Amino acid sequence: MIAVVVVVLIGVALAAAIVISRRSSDEAYVVSEQDQGPPGTVISSGDTELGTVSAAGTALAPYDGTSPDLAVGLVPPELTGQDFAGAPVSITDDGEPKVVMFLAHWCPHCQREVPKVQSWLDANGMPPGVSLYAVPTATAEGRDNYPPSQWLLGKNWTVPVLVDDAAGAAATAWGLHSYPYFVAVGPDGTVVKRASGELSEAEFYALVDAARSGGS
Repeated sequence: MIAVVVVVLIGVALAAAIVISRRSSDEAYVVSEQDQGPPGTVISSGDTELGTVSAAGTALAPYDGTSPDLAVGLVPPELTGQDFAGAPVSITDDGEPKVVMFLAHWCPHCQREVPKVQSWLDANGMPPGVSLYAVPTATAEGRDNYPPSQWLLGKNWTVPVLVDDAAGAAATAWGLHSYPYFVAVGPDGTVVKRASGELSEAEFYALVDAARSGGS
């Protein structure tokens, strides 16, 4: 009887340890309440599905996931363009850490990732002083889920948007190889980390942390 009780108590202790471990892991990348930025506003509507983009600087090598990443430590090209409403948007070396997401409206991985990222932002926000941008690219009227403006508006997207041009100038300049694609830039204006594919919440906030700290 005593042995049975001991076994049960050990099982309960192990279960509690697992729960605590998982909770600690889940909370590792949650922005604390005092460090959380203000909630975002839904992007402006409009019909600028393809913009006019200027990319000034040396293009990054396409990111294929190999290590070491040769783009780390380099300054990405400065981008100037418009949002869906035609208002000017720039992604420049302004001394502020940032993460830039590249998305395609027809990409099933992007269609799954967008609502997840928005839910994380709704719950946790971004740390003050760290910017997040989205670049809709590879836009094609004949493909699924067109137009990208309505797709993102339908997801209550709060991330500022810079619309790529028909040639994908912004995506090419920043080294896009597959979708979705993420680039973390540190306070010194250089690339600190890149990623592609569907990210978990922990992986997304790891990019945010890398941008904020300036390290991978």
